[in-house]
Amino acid sequence: MALPPEHRTRIKICGLTREADVDAAVEAGADAIGFVVYEKSPRHVRPERAGELARRLPPYVTPVVLLVNASHELLQQALQAVPHAALQFHGDETPAQCEAALRPYVRAARMAPGFDLLDFALAYPGAQAMLVDAHVDGYGGGGKVFDWSLLPKQLPRPMILSGGLHPGNVKDGVISVRPWAVDVSSGVEAGKGIKDAALMRQFCQAVRAADRQCAEAA
Repeated sequence: MALPPEHRTRIKICGLTREADVDAAVEAGADAIGFVVYEKSPRHVRPERAGELARRLPPYVTPVVLLVNASHELLQQALQAVPHAALQFHGDETPAQCEAALRPYVRAARMAPGFDLLDFALAYPGAQAMLVDAHVDGYGGGGKVFDWSLLPKQLPRPMILSGGLHPGNVKDGVISVRPWAVDVSSGVEAGKGIKDAALMRQFCQAVRAADRQCAEAA
């Protein structure tokens, strides 16, 4: 999916657990805020807690609920608690399971040598975007950067770049990959699930600087 040179890269900050961090992420310029509803994650929040935090968001900042092989009951709890959320599937969910939620969703793909992202994307025609992350043990982000040269030049879905991004490397990532959006969690943290307001601000500023450089180079 080719992007115009003046494209504004969207920013998602994921794994928020505190009201102050939600407010700081919005102030920094995040377009979407992610809540991890997966018990094995150190950033886990229960559905009702995700709902409490999501209600702090102003209009046009999107709440996103991250799920990993969630049961039907947990999925329904999340949908009820955060009724306007987009969903982000990070487990082994099939296309049919993703579609059954009847919600806009993003499908995560873990990049590794030999993994065919194009075929994977074509298997999920209902996905709004493909989130590309490093391949690590377990599910979800491991704060690891993967080889961006593994990414195909074109995808049938918008691409969200993730995996080890932080204020110091996200500008290079945006310029090199030209993704639709970027997703960060551990790269703007003071501790697991505890965000750093200054790092979130620096991250968003670096993305905007990359957008300006791409527009000027066009």
